[in-house]
Amino acid sequence: MDKENIQEKEQPNNPLHGVKLITILEELVEAYGWERLAMKININCFKDNPSIKSSLKFLRKTQWARDKVEHLYLDLAKKRR
Repeated sequence: MDKENIQEKEQPNNPLHGVKLITILEELVEAYGWERLAMKININCFKDNPSIKSSLKFLRKTQWARDKVEHLYLDLAKKRR
């Protein structure tokens, strides 16, 4: 049994299990761009001189913002199916 199948069995109801924050952020930026992302989630790290590095730093420290980013990512994933 490979590692991916084991992880799926450990948390089958968690669609974010095993998905890194950097992957989430990169996919959102690719899909929306920084400007649209800032309109969807109103946080300064997306509006003022945005970068992956600064956004990751903020999101790791700020749970409410991370929750919004994860929710938007899940919505995007549903639309892509």
